[in-house]
Amino acid sequence: MHSAAESQTSPIELEELSLNRNNDDVGPERGPSQELKPVDRGRDAWVVLIAALVFEALFWGFPMCFGVFQNYYSTLPEFRSDSANIALIGTLAQGIPCLGAPFSAVFTKRFSKYQRQQIWVGWPLCIFGLLGASFTTSVGGLIGTQGIMYGLGFVTFTYPIVNMINEWWVARKGMAFGLISASSGVTSTFMPFVIEALLQKYGYRITLRAYAVALAILTAPLIPLLKPRLPPSERATLARADWAFITRPLFWIYGLAILVQGLGFFFPVVFLPSYATFLGLSPINGALLLALMAIAQVLGQFAFGYISDKNLPVSFLAIICCIATALASSTLWGLSKSMGLLAVFSLIYGFFGFGFGTMRVAMGRAVSDDPATVFSTYSIFVFLQGIGGIIVGPVSAALITSSTDRAQFGAGKYGGVVILTSSSAVLAALIIGMWHSCKHLIRL
Repeated sequence: MHSAAESQTSPIELEELSLNRNNDDVGPERGPSQELKPVDRGRDAWVVLIAALVFEALFWGFPMCFGVFQNYYSTLPEFRSDSANIALIGTLAQGIPCLGAPFSAVFTKRFSKYQRQQIWVGWPLCIFGLLGASFTTSVGGLIGTQGIMYGLGFVTFTYPIVNMINEWWVARKGMAFGLISASSGVTSTFMPFVIEALLQKYGYRITLRAYAVALAILTAPLIPLLKPRLPPSERATLARADWAFITRPLFWIYGLAILVQGLGFFFPVVFLPSYATFLGLSPINGALLLALMAIAQVLGQFAFGYISDKNLPVSFLAIICCIATALASSTLWGLSKSMGLLAVFSLIYGFFGFGFGTMRVAMGRAVSDDPATVFSTYSIFVFLQGIGGIIVGPVSAALITSSTDRAQFGAGKYGGVVILTSSSAVLAALIIGMWHSCKHLIRL
């Protein structure tokens, strides 16, 4: 629910009032009433957004395709002796950007005038991580390069970019962040097939080097286009974070719901291909299921990002996403024995499951009227959801059984995974719904 103050004053007005107060002061570094570029429109705002979309699509889309590398690495003799740790490569590449989000965000706000330099530090770290991985001959080397170096590089440069988007897009912030989130889904629709073809024809060394070179060529020209909207003096003012939001119960309610939903969110992405194979379907069907989920992800994240900018309560939208994913998981996935039902599940889960993640921006706006606070809450919510991605491995090891009875729920073997996915979504919806119900009863 949006607060009363938020309904009376738009996000644009709140930000402009703050900046106009700063512009009334004349300092030696600039003159009075410095003209700022408009938000939510104009060439500059769109250029920054498009550049951010390309960065997200290429850099975040790559670790999302790690399942292809995992299958390939496990077949190589030099890695077979340490095959149990291969999954750690992808876990670190995806987990470090999530768990490191609050720290990178705090650094970005604290040293706001060095945002461009921060990008120039993280960007080459990702590229050299892939290049270094192409020369290694051990799983440990891959963990340090394709896993740790790449993850650290991504989390280092991504939050300066997020902060720039936060400055350029205010009233349409949900739409902007929805597009950025959806961009990696576009990559995931075709990149696994490209990487698989390259690995089979050229091996991992050439594949990693080719992708590193492609990243450098495609993204280096975009770095000069990533510009903050605010002058250094205004960025320094907004960098003084107002941490009052941590005292508001709604922040903790949303944070708990995101954490709980994240505990089961990643399982379909990780195990749907192996589930299809266990049912006797061909491996290409597993890849197609992920491609369908990625297509639905693009549509869902854009749709919910756009809708969240309107007057619909974010809690209502979040509950819809949770209920839809829970129903789809417990029926279409848990009871499915055919490619057709699994395809429908992929579409529904991609649309609503990933759509829930787009609510992070709107949740931040519901927690605080201060537009600058969204940047802080966004990084914390990313951290909370990322915990689920880190624990997928150990939790799945405990839940997946050795059953071979495909007639059972979840084909027997994956029943526990399906139950956790659906129950975590239900519990997240209950957390949000019960909070608002209790507030309503107290008012009565």
